[in-house]
Amino acid sequence: MSEQRLASLPIAEQQAHFREVVSDALSHAKSQGATEAVAEVSESKGLVVSVREGDIETIEQTRDRSLNVTVYAGKRRGSASTSDFSAQALRETVEAAWHIARYTAQDDAAGLPDPEMLAMGPHPDLQLHHPWDIGADEAAQLAIQAEQAARATSKLITNTDGASIDTFEGHFVLGNSAGFMGGYPYSRHTIGVSPIAGKGDNMQRDYWYSSARDWRVLAKPEDVGRYAAERTLARLSARRIKTGRYPVLFEAPLAVGLVGALVHAASGGALYRKASFLLDAVGKPVMADHLDLYENPWISAAVGSGAFDAEGVRTAPRSVVQGGVLQGYFLSTYTGRKLGLPTTGNAGGSHNLELRSRLTRDDDDLRAMLRKMGTGLLVTELIGQGVNYVTGDYSRGAFGYWVENGEIQHAVQEITIAGNLADMLRQIVAVGSDAVTRGARRSGSILIEQMSIAGQ
Repeated sequence: MSEQRLASLPIAEQQAHFREVVSDALSHAKSQGATEAVAEVSESKGLVVSVREGDIETIEQTRDRSLNVTVYAGKRRGSASTSDFSAQALRETVEAAWHIARYTAQDDAAGLPDPEMLAMGPHPDLQLHHPWDIGADEAAQLAIQAEQAARATSKLITNTDGASIDTFEGHFVLGNSAGFMGGYPYSRHTIGVSPIAGKGDNMQRDYWYSSARDWRVLAKPEDVGRYAAERTLARLSARRIKTGRYPVLFEAPLAVGLVGALVHAASGGALYRKASFLLDAVGKPVMADHLDLYENPWISAAVGSGAFDAEGVRTAPRSVVQGGVLQGYFLSTYTGRKLGLPTTGNAGGSHNLELRSRLTRDDDDLRAMLRKMGTGLLVTELIGQGVNYVTGDYSRGAFGYWVENGEIQHAVQEITIAGNLADMLRQIVAVGSDAVTRGARRSGSILIEQMSIAGQ
């Protein structure tokens, strides 16, 4: 079937065709002598429109399609891919993967998931597909509205780095020789704007964005623009502070990064390579005892949702951290076998993680969290990487606000914050009710008892 003909079909019919392609690939792999095989067919399309100073700057339209095949010759593995779905290309791709598998080194951890771990279906509809029928002109107008709202907020907004609309959708089917077959359509849409304030040597830039699977729940362009401008204007008072040790409050959009750091350290790839400070940490305290970290792959329309992971292993809600104690890692079939543990259904990453504190009250918004901190640093931007997951050492450039008696005094720039992740996670004093979702993680602002700050 031609690419144009396939693209014109309803998603349900495209999915049915993809299942046929996957089945044909698996059958051909078996005929070649493969002991096991996996095939995935996917297609996606996207539109990105960016504007600057009221004019369209770029329009990018993308369309990608691929067939990825992995075959096993016992414990030897080979993979190949193509963007051509014709019968001949399918056979050649399978044969290329088989040729590679026959000559690779044996790996005892290689192979499909155990059959009892697979999500054999039927799979629930988690409402992950909300296509946005929007053209470049309309997208540009929405982006311009966001930029204009930012400029109109104050005369101190003197320029912008632009605004953009990003819309993306796709679908896939994954199948393996153990009998698993599953797939679904999905989407994600984003609107963002980045204003610039000030002149000469006193210029600052910040940004804000709204992102969701369903375009109808995105924040209004004008609201995104105004809030981005307010964040930018607040930075104009920036100066350095004295070096010392102070309480540090991570704004909610950055707090999810601390959750991400925990996920990285608790992931199988880092663990079996012994590149994590959380080796042998299951059943041990890794966070403050009032904290829980919950994973729920079944939230409707959420970015991190899925009935199965990237290997077809069924997913399920679980407690990752309970009362500060680590309950489990994030493992794929391969990394689990390397560690002598079963997969946790996290091939491809974590699913909808939410950090909760048993001490949080409904009125613990950002203002309340500033009062809890009293005097210290509110961090709103982190610069660079600076995380050593082997030792847990943490050092990042930062921008934020100096707080005294629970009130913001001025912005702070040209500083570095440092600590150790193992200590930081255990020294979380409070989590705010001002929760935001960024990707597959959700958290309120996080207050850490003390960190080192290098200033002047």
